[in-house]
Amino acid sequence: MKTRILVALIGLPLLLFIVLFLPPVGTAVLVAAMCVLAAYELLYGAGFCRHPRILVYACLMAVGVCAWSWLDFSRTIAMAAVLVFLCLLFGEMLAAHAKLSFQSVCAALFAGIVIPWLLGALIRVRVMENGKFFILVIFLLTMVPDSGAYFAGKAFGKHKMCPVISPNKTVEGAVGGVICTVIFMVIYALILQFAFAFRIHYLFVAIYAVLGAGASILGDLSFSVIKRQAKIKDYGTLLPGHGGILDRFDSTSVVAPLVEVLLLILPFAVK
Repeated sequence: MKTRILVALIGLPLLLFIVLFLPPVGTAVLVAAMCVLAAYELLYGAGFCRHPRILVYACLMAVGVCAWSWLDFSRTIAMAAVLVFLCLLFGEMLAAHAKLSFQSVCAALFAGIVIPWLLGALIRVRVMENGKFFILVIFLLTMVPDSGAYFAGKAFGKHKMCPVISPNKTVEGAVGGVICTVIFMVIYALILQFAFAFRIHYLFVAIYAVLGAGASILGDLSFSVIKRQAKIKDYGTLLPGHGGILDRFDSTSVVAPLVEVLLLILPFAVK
């Protein structure tokens, strides 16, 4: 527990410094590095596709998706990159069809395209107008539900939510996490309104909080299922006490694109 807290005390301020005070390229580089590490964790750490060339293809594709999220390349370039990636993967499968399964290729697709697109929402939100204020919403909706659920579960938890996948999660904890998220989102909205002159739609704030808390739980459980199927405890050991990138940013992978979509269709704060 001490190691976990120490890593958080060092890592969180560094993360916030990069995404808030550096230009958007800083966020793009950070997320690209995270996606490369996530590809390694999924393919090698979880053992879904221990193939060096496929790992390289997935990492290059992940960086490409992050670059697209930052620079907003044309759709033609993005489609061409995906086509090349697919051809390389299927070429490898044809060359080693007796050893390389279709499931391995699908894992590489997930590592090279899906995860970078999900986490790439951090970049796409950061480059929005007033993006540095909105990217904090992603972290709030990722961290508060987890912390709120932990303390509420400790105090009131009786009914297991998913005993096989995550034995410590309870229905009462989840409800407590949602309540805490609503409270913290309202507090953040008040700060934006009175300190930074944003116009706030508080109904939308509540929608963000409820949907964000649900997305946080979904992301956590979904990546836990993958670990159970791979028969591993953690994806990696990069972050002592936390595991790997996919262990720490599992909820973020669902919350980030949700916030991106909500900001586009239901902006809760406008200047």
